[in-house]
Amino acid sequence: MSSAVTDESPAPTKGLSSGSLGLWGNTVIGLASTAPAYSLAATLGYVVLAVGEKSPAMFLIAFVPMLLTAIAYRELNSVMPDCGTTFTWGSKALGPWVGWMGGWGVAVSGIIVLANVAEVAAVYFLRAFGLDQVAESRIAVLLLGVGFIAAMTWVSYRGIIVSERLQNVLVVFQFIVLGGLSILALWKVYAGTAGPQAVLPEWSWFSPVGLTSSAIAAAVILCLFIYWGWDACLAVNEETKDLARTPGRAAVLATVILLVTYCLVAVAVQAYAGFGTTGIGLNNEANIDDVVTVLGGPMLGPVMAFVLLLVIAVSATASTQTTILPTARGTLAMAVYKAVPGQFARVHPVFKTPSFSTIVMGVTAGVFYIVLKLLSEDALFDSIASLGLAVAFYYAVTAFACVAYFWRSIFRSTRNFFLRGLFPVLGGAGMVWAFGISARDMLDPEYGYTSFGGVGGVFVIGVGMLALGVPLMVACAARLSLRPFFRGESLNRETPVLVPDFEPPRGGL
Repeated sequence: MSSAVTDESPAPTKGLSSGSLGLWGNTVIGLASTAPAYSLAATLGYVVLAVGEKSPAMFLIAFVPMLLTAIAYRELNSVMPDCGTTFTWGSKALGPWVGWMGGWGVAVSGIIVLANVAEVAAVYFLRAFGLDQVAESRIAVLLLGVGFIAAMTWVSYRGIIVSERLQNVLVVFQFIVLGGLSILALWKVYAGTAGPQAVLPEWSWFSPVGLTSSAIAAAVILCLFIYWGWDACLAVNEETKDLARTPGRAAVLATVILLVTYCLVAVAVQAYAGFGTTGIGLNNEANIDDVVTVLGGPMLGPVMAFVLLLVIAVSATASTQTTILPTARGTLAMAVYKAVPGQFARVHPVFKTPSFSTIVMGVTAGVFYIVLKLLSEDALFDSIASLGLAVAFYYAVTAFACVAYFWRSIFRSTRNFFLRGLFPVLGGAGMVWAFGISARDMLDPEYGYTSFGGVGGVFVIGVGMLALGVPLMVACAARLSLRPFFRGESLNRETPVLVPDFEPPRGGL
C-alpha cells in the first residue's frame, strides 16, 4: 500500500505528513482555532447582555458538554485516528447518511467562521494602526479580509510544520496579553484604584440560579461559539506523534485551558468595568461589541489599547488559518472513502497537505465572505450568530457516534460505562438541547439583524446552511462512482483505518 498520495495518483493512505506534531503543537492548533482573544472580545458583551453578571457561570455550563464531547472525541480517536473525525466516526457508527451530514456540518462551520474572522482580522488591523476611516470602508475591509484568507490558505497549503510554527507565536502572544490584562485589572480592583465603576467579584457570578432556560440557552450557544475549534487538534491526528492518544489528550487539555482563561477574563472584565450604563460599564450598549478593547484604553492607556487591538487581529488571523486545517482534512477523508469526488483526495507530493481541498476551502470561504459582505453586512453578522447551530449539530453526531460504536463494550467496565457511554450521551444531549432551544428562539424576526419572510435571519442562515447539505448529499449519492459509500461498502464498521503505522486495538469493541 502506498504511503504517499500525489496530485496525479490518489491513494487510500491519504499521504499526510505523519509524526510531525507533538502534544504541545497539537494543543496549540486547537487553541488557535478557537481564537480566544477575538471570541472573548466579540462575545462576552452579548453573554453579559443575556445573563448579567453570571457570564462566568455560562462558561462553566457550556464547558460541561464541551468536555464530555471532547471525551467522546478522545475515545473514538483512540481506535480510529482518522482525519475525517465526525464524518468517519459517524459513518462507521450511525451509517453513511448521518456521517456525510456530520462532515457537512464541519464544513459549514468552517466556511461561516472563515468569512467572519477574516472580516475581524481586517478591521482590527486597520484600527490598531489608526486607520479608522479606512476600517469604515466596505471595499477596503473586503479586500484586506480576502487577502487574509488567501494568505492563510497559502500557509495551510505549505505544510503542517509551517502552520504549527506560526501558531506557536500567535497563540502565546494572545494568552500573555489576556492573562496580563486580567491580572492587572483584578489587582487594580482589589487595590481600590480601578475607579468608581468597579465592583468586587462575587461567588454568585459562578451560579446560574435565578436565570430562565431561554437566557441560559442563549448564553450557552454563544459560549459554544467561543469554545468551538478545539476539535481542530483531532483533525490533524494523522500528522501527530502517538496519533491514537496525543490528539485526544490535546483536545481535553485545550478545553481546560480555555475554561480557565475565559473565566479569568470574564471575572476581571466584569469587576473592573462594572455594570453601569455609561462609560466602560458593561450595560452601556456602545460597548457590547467589544468589551475587551473598550476596557484596555482607560486602564492602560493608548499603547496597551494598540496591543489589544493587535492581539484580537492576530487571534482572528490565527483562527483563519487553523480553521482551514480541519475542514480540508475532513473533505480529504470524505474523498478517500468515496463520499465526495476524488479530486478532494489529492495531497501535495512535497508539502504533504490536502492540496485540492485546502484551495477549495479557501476559495469557498472567500466567495461566501464576498457575497455576504457586498449584499448585506447585517447578514454577515447574523451568520456568525448562527454558527452555534452547526457546531452543536456535528458535536452531537460525534457524541452519539461514540455511544453507538462502543455499544457492545459499554458495560464491560466502569471506565467504559462512563467514558464511552454516560459522558458522551450527556454531552450529545446537551448539544441537542442547546440546538433546539436556540433554533426556537432564532425563529423570532427580532433575533439578530435580519429577517426573511417573518423568520429570523440567524435561523434562516444557520438551518439553511445545514439543510443545503441534503441536496448536495443526494447529488453525490446519484454519482455512480460514489454509490459504494452510500451503500455502506467503502466505509463501514469493519473498514480498516487508512492510516500508516497504526495498529488497531485488539479485542472486541
